[in-house]
Amino acid sequence: MKTLYIDCFSGISGDMFIGALLDAGGDAAHLQAELKKLQISDEYELTWKHVMKNGIKALKFDVELKQEGQGHSHEHDHDHHHGHSHEHEHGHDHHEHAHEHGHDHHEHAHEHEHHHDHHHHAHSHDHEHDHGHNHSHEHHHDHSHSHSHDHGHHHHDHRAYKDIVQLIGKSALTDEVKQTALRIFKKIGEAEGKIHGLPLEQVHFHEVGAVDSIVDIVGAAILLHQLQITTVKCAPVPVGVGKIRIDHGVYPVPAPATLEMLKGIPIEQSTIRAELTTPTGAAFAAVLAESFGPMPSFKVEAIGYGAGTKTFPDHPNVLRVVIGE
Repeated sequence: MKTLYIDCFSGISGDMFIGALLDAGGDAAHLQAELKKLQISDEYELTWKHVMKNGIKALKFDVELKQEGQGHSHEHDHDHHHGHSHEHEHGHDHHEHAHEHGHDHHEHAHEHEHHHDHHHHAHSHDHEHDHGHNHSHEHHHDHSHSHSHDHGHHHHDHRAYKDIVQLIGKSALTDEVKQTALRIFKKIGEAEGKIHGLPLEQVHFHEVGAVDSIVDIVGAAILLHQLQITTVKCAPVPVGVGKIRIDHGVYPVPAPATLEMLKGIPIEQSTIRAELTTPTGAAFAAVLAESFGPMPSFKVEAIGYGAGTKTFPDHPNVLRVVIGE
């Protein structure tokens, strides 16, 4: 029985989670090969590298969109699709990613790296956040629009929830990976639908649908199964404070969809002015973790650090994962 503990002291985003799993022993070649089964690999490239975050070496993962040639890096960090409405939500995420990704991968941020920053920035919002990721959202949005996604996403930009379900369902991924990914997407889709007053079948993931969100979510499912994780536990989730810009205007952190997904989950107060947890990150915590609290009693076997896009003055913006028996 392998347990994964998500030590999200600086929040959680899609790209941070993938980076941490890879750093803890996830197989990048296996990740890339399995993601090709979605048959959208002409839309993105994955990048990952070690970076220093306030003295801690962590892995930065990004989904870079090829569309439009921009290569946005979106960092996902964000995730952010956040919610924002899905539109952003995904957007965020996407964008987030986008941004992030972009650089980071994902989150497309175009800024990418920053993407999250971007996002953040986007977010302007404070963007401070690094969070990119989380931020992402925001950012993303902002950029979002900016990117408007333009990003190329275009097409994707408007992938509907049902299109994503079909994309995953018809792929040659294992049933276990498909089920894990679909549970995460459903969590995001339901939150976005509730926020925007839409039934699940009418939710579009602009961002989440975006490639980066798909890569972050399906990629997380691939790595969890490759690492043979049977149980996931998580620390209380810090969301940050401040405001972020989403497609629908300036909202407080956490973004509406992020907060919706965190119902029933302990949130930890934080004074960091940034979007620490993105919609994708919130969905990972809500769907994967069976309990929340301090690190469990177990024999530690592997530790991984995933880098967020933003950098904060007083603590490393990283997600730590601990795997043990």
